[in-house]
Formats: sequence, structure tokens, C-alpha cells
Amino acid sequence: MKQIKIFDTTLRDGEQCPGASLNTEEKIRIAIALDSLGVDIIEAGFAAASPDDKKAIMQIAEAVSNTRVCSLARAVERDIKEAGEAIQKAKKSRIHTFIATSDLHLKYKLRMSKQEALKRACDMVSYAKTFTDDVEFSAEDASRSDRGFLKEIFEAVIEKGAKTLNVPDTVGYAFNDEFGDLIKYLKENVKNIDQCDISIHCHDDLGLSVSNALSAVLNGATQIECTINGIGERAGNTALEEVVMALKTRKDLFQAKTNIDTKKLLLTSKLVSNLTGFQVPPNKAIVGKNAFAHESGIHQDGILKKRETYEIMQAKDVGFANNELVLGKHSGRSALLDRYKTLGFEIQESEIMKIFERFKNLADQKKEIFDEDLEAILEDERGKIGQKYTLDLLQISTGNKMLPTATIRLLKDGKKEMISADSGTGPVDAICNAINKITGEKNILTEFSVKAVTAGIDAVAEVTIKIEKQGRTFTGYGADTDIIVASCKAYLNALNRSIRAK
Repeated sequence: MKQIKIFDTTLRDGEQCPGASLNTEEKIRIAIALDSLGVDIIEAGFAAASPDDKKAIMQIAEAVSNTRVCSLARAVERDIKEAGEAIQKAKKSRIHTFIATSDLHLKYKLRMSKQEALKRACDMVSYAKTFTDDVEFSAEDASRSDRGFLKEIFEAVIEKGAKTLNVPDTVGYAFNDEFGDLIKYLKENVKNIDQCDISIHCHDDLGLSVSNALSAVLNGATQIECTINGIGERAGNTALEEVVMALKTRKDLFQAKTNIDTKKLLLTSKLVSNLTGFQVPPNKAIVGKNAFAHESGIHQDGILKKRETYEIMQAKDVGFANNELVLGKHSGRSALLDRYKTLGFEIQESEIMKIFERFKNLADQKKEIFDEDLEAILEDERGKIGQKYTLDLLQISTGNKMLPTATIRLLKDGKKEMISADSGTGPVDAICNAINKITGEKNILTEFSVKAVTAGIDAVAEVTIKIEKQGRTFTGYGADTDIIVASCKAYLNALNRSIRAK
């Protein structure tokens, strides 16, 4: 079995997806989850992009226990210096530096000759080696680059100490056989390539990122760069959960394995979805809620007789529970905590009472509580941590022939009560106006979405709200059986994030 390294760039390329901006605390939560998941390298950010990015990488470097922490850097001395400083406290570190190699990028973007790019790449790999022994070099837009030049620049940077060569399909242009053949060419023609890992970084502009990555593995690649849920620039990146399960399910074909604890895939997917505000489609491979659901009578009959007739993976292998959760108002804390543990959540002592109280209140409203309800309660409670303003009371007056009005009482820093009322075009607009009046904050609500996490009229609603403030977008999340209350929580969550950022 060939060992394939998983290089996760959710916190760098994934965060570059419009509207996916994360604060430092959220990045650390995701980094810790990725460490637990078993990824080999976390690309924690682009240190030179901003002081906040650099600070986040530094804190992730200290928070992560097992995974190698990496910072991206252009082949520019300042970028590499910032990256080197950001990763210095990591137990295991890496600098990932890159320069474009295609004629298109060289001529129009860099305005640089091939020989100038070659010299810059060698100089910057050498400089990066002064900060860490583990340096990765990327030839940006490799899939559209001249193969002869790729061979030349890769041989040169290996001689300067690069331990990983990354071959990006930067704009998702390549097709499977074409990309696999490129990896095969490099493996057979770069004279010193046996001294390093061959990495690939595929984008999904034509919906081919996962299949291109797998084609590369068949032709000699030993590292896959990917993101949770496939988020990233434009149409996104190779989805970590998909390539990992493809390698695991088709061991007969790939003869390869990873260090990923696949039972934590669903948990990590939901964490990234909630914090970025990007919902996972129901039909999403591996982690979509319908990935292991069967409605067709023919399929159901087959599953009952032999699971493998219509399932090539087991739901429990990616984190879904096989059996339906049955919890009600007579259940105690022990049963609740045991269920959370089964789902993969660690509940802190300080959280138990609040979560149990929320569970009991929900149990009084619903006949049956599902796993998704419990996850929504936990995420909603954890989303309150560090919030300047929290909801204490909400009262709504609305109807088809009356002006929607909201009365709000907020707690500031958990103590001071602040109350106001305002109207709007609808109940959610009235809530936002009343909250803005209390806080004195002004922003624009740009996106509002709501979904039920379980079936039935008594389902818990999850609301995601995006607001824009001074050119930046902030995402908020709230959950409740009352859609209006969930909307209020989501708006407060987004507002608090904007205040923390300020």
C-alpha cells in the first residue's frame, strides 16, 4: 500500500471563497478538528496577506499537536520571511512557496522571462530553507505550462532543497488522462524527483478536481491538496472527503492509503459548513444528508436483503449513525452526554447545564429528538461564546394587515440589559432594525437562508445570515424550533463577529 499524504488547505484556499471569511477563534477550531481527523499538513493561511492571517497561523502552530503546519508564500523575500516567522513555534512546520510557470502567466501577470522565474524560484527555495527544513514548491498553472520548462524548474528547486513538488491545475483546465499523463511525464523525466513527494492541487471549474487528483495518484502522485467540502476559489477545490473515501473504497485499484480517521469526516464537514455559512447540498457525495438515504422501493428491498447491493460504503465509516436516535423529555443527562460522545462531540463541564436545559426545552416541544437536533443545539450554544450581545427577550407582532414590530431585550457582556423596539417590512427586518438601534451598529443584510434540520412541523430550524460592513462579509448562524428566534440569533451572531473583527 502506497502512503498518500493529505494536505488540507481549507484555512487558506478554502477561506478565499467569497463570503467564507473566518476569525482567528474559528480557524483554530477547524485546525484542531483537522488535527484530530488525521490530515498530514494544514495550510493554515497566507502569512503575508494580513497581520490577522499571520496571527492566526501563529496561534494554530501552537494549538495543533500532530499535524505539520504550513504557510503559503509567493516567491518573494518578504512573503517568505512572514511565513517563516508565523510557523516558528509549530512542532512540525513547512513553507509552501510558488511562482507561475505558464507562458500566459509569465507574460501577462509576472512580465518575467522563464530564466528570471527559474532564478527567483531557486533563490526563494534556498531562502525558505533558512526558516524550516520542509519546503514545498509550486509551479502555478502547471497544467498549462511547457513540460520542458516544468522539468527544468523542478530539477533546479530540488537541488536547492525542496522536499515537495506541487503540480497545480490552477484553473481546473486539465482532463483526467491529460493530467495523469503530466504526472507520469514528470515522474519519469525529472532526474531527482525520487528525493521528494509529488503533490497535486486541482480546482473544480469543470467538475473534474476529484477525478484529476485520483488520476494523478494512479500515475505517481504521493500528496493530495484538498479542502473540506471542496470549498475554495471559484468552483472550489478537490473535496477531501471524496478523495479519501475513493482511495479507501477502491483499494483494489489504487493500492493506496491515508492517515485520515474517516469516521470523523461528517463531524468535520458540519463544523466547516456551520462556521463558513456554506451549506452542504443534500446530494453531496460522502457527507450530504442523502448520501446514505434510500427511497426507491427497489433499492430498499435490495438493502434489506444485502446492504452491498446499493451501498459501496458503510454510513458509520464516515460518521453517520446507523440507528435512529430516540431521546425524549424523560431522558437524563447521562443518556444525552453518551449520545453526544457517540456522535463524536466532547462536551465540556461548563457546557453541560446549558445544553441539557436546551435539550429539555426542545423535548417538551417535540415527540422525538434526532441527532441533527442535538448538533444544532451544540453549535448554537458554542456560537454564543465570546459574543458581546446575547438575546434575553424577543417579542414579535406581525400579520397581513399590521406593521411588523419587534421588541428586543439584549444582554451586553452577559450583564447589562438593553431594550428597544422597531418596525420593518417583515418580522426579520424589524428584528434587525431593533438590534441596530440598541447597538448603534450599521450594516447591510446581504443573504438570508433557512432550513429544517429534521423532518416534521416541529423541526429545529437553522438560519444562516450574511451581513456586509465596510466592504467585509460576516456570517451568522442560529438554531431554534421558532424560525423568528433562530433568525434573531443568527443576526446577532453575525453582528458580534463584525464587532470582534473591528
